[in-house]
Parts: sequence; C-alpha cells; structure tokens
Amino acid sequence: MKITEKEVRYVADLANLSLSEEEIRKYCADLDEILAYAEKLNEVDTSQVEPMAQVIYPGDETGTLRRDAAKPAFSSQIALENAPLAGAGQFKVPKVFDR
Repeated sequence: MKITEKEVRYVADLANLSLSEEEIRKYCADLDEILAYAEKLNEVDTSQVEPMAQVIYPGDETGTLRRDAAKPAFSSQIALENAPLAGAGQFKVPKVFDR
C-alpha cells in the first residue's frame, strides 16, 4: 500500500503536528514500510494456532487484581494545596492548543 504525501499531511493535521517537507517524505517511506510489514504478517498461516485467552481471572485464586474498596474522598481545598496554579476551586492549566 502506497501512502501519499496528502495522507501524511492529513494525519499530521489530525495530530496537530507541523511537518517539514523532508519529514513528510520520511514519514511516507516509514509508513509504507510499516504497512508492508503488516501485510507480510497477513501471509502467516495461523489456522493451527489456538486463540489466546485472558491471563488474569479476577475471580480465580491466582487472580492478581485487588478488590475495589470505597474510601472517603478528600476536599477540594486539600486537592488544590499542591497545585501550581488554582482559582475558583479548580486547577488552572496553560492553554494546550489554539484550535
């Protein structure tokens, strides 16, 4: 499967990335290699391989998950004590993106 520069630009835009022309060409080649490898994996005969099962069974004696237990919550004031910036009872964070 051949990945086009248009497709790389589209995915970069979805991820809010600014790529140079050199990076776009590089990602075209890299993504082509990844998809070619995935296609190669599709050629492997797995008809004799049994499906895998979940290895952790919560109800089993070998289960490693702890039981959920309700605990009292702490107040907003305590939660905000170590916040670098807080106001109006909430955490304040810098703007992440402009879109």
